[in-house]
Amino acid sequence: MATTTKLLLADLVSGVKHVPSNYIRPISDRPNLSDIDISEASISLIDLQGLNGPNHSHVIEQIGLACQTDGFFQVKNHGVPEATINKMLNIAKEFFRLPESERLKSYSDDPTRATRLSTSFNIKTETVSNWRDFLRLHCYPLQDFVHEWPSNPPSFREDVAEYCTSARGLVLRLLEAISESLGLRRDYIYKALGKHGQHMALNYYPPCPQPELTYGLPGHTDVNLITVLLQDDVPGLQVLRNGKWVAINPIPNTFVVNLGDQMQVISNDLFKSVLHRALVNINKERISIPTFYCPSPDAVIGPATELIDDDHPAAYRKFTYADYYRRFWKEGLDTQCLLDKFKVSTP
Repeated sequence: MATTTKLLLADLVSGVKHVPSNYIRPISDRPNLSDIDISEASISLIDLQGLNGPNHSHVIEQIGLACQTDGFFQVKNHGVPEATINKMLNIAKEFFRLPESERLKSYSDDPTRATRLSTSFNIKTETVSNWRDFLRLHCYPLQDFVHEWPSNPPSFREDVAEYCTSARGLVLRLLEAISESLGLRRDYIYKALGKHGQHMALNYYPPCPQPELTYGLPGHTDVNLITVLLQDDVPGLQVLRNGKWVAINPIPNTFVVNLGDQMQVISNDLFKSVLHRALVNINKERISIPTFYCPSPDAVIGPATELIDDDHPAAYRKFTYADYYRRFWKEGLDTQCLLDKFKVSTP
């Protein structure tokens, strides 16, 4: 069958009525669609406008509480212009609608490539595939990477660069607020990251004929420091909260913020990097665009010394971000708790 030579999911499944066998999860590991909490009051929606006024300490408190209890929160009045957001969502849609031959110019199955289009997660190591295609881009410092990005659609580089710069500005404000909520100097986390790194993914989840059999992405924590997610209007993101999966339905012009493993380490386990997953939809394609902010590879990460005392010994040994990231790509999404491997071993 000619379809087996298709490199991308979107081209492989065009018009199929059944999920191909390599996408079907074992029965014990399927999304139980009847057991999802879809209550509206899922995770905090924090108004960042208050950071610059008399409500500053209240907003810091809200952020700290969300980081402690959920590891996830949503933000509004975040300073990223609505026009920038709309351009980013539109250019992502346009990219994934390009002819197959045009999209494949960016294709690579090498996870070390700074710009690459691929499918699933890591097709070299995984046993079951995930229902997504993705374009991954490195985006800080911009001038080091922008020339590698796709040049089609024609405004791709310009629109995505504008979005990356805005998203980074938001991240830096959040890092100050999170540092403050931990009782650290406002620039503590900023300075812990070495030269900093910023990546993004444009995730494309095609319509799926049997969404109950597969995942866009299975439950995982984020390996980086902090993630700022832009989603279109199609639900799919779910977070594990008190042992139950909670749907985070999209609210226009807001972002979902979640903490990654490096933040849990720096906070010495005060803040949580939490399992989350992406479900797929029978009728609609879905686009989600996470910005992953991370330490530079040579940055040495460990618990903040101010958060270590006799009652709270260091929970993790120090390591370089490069070590952690290498281990993550080798072990893949099946290792739900890579953090455990970096804990201080108890005698």
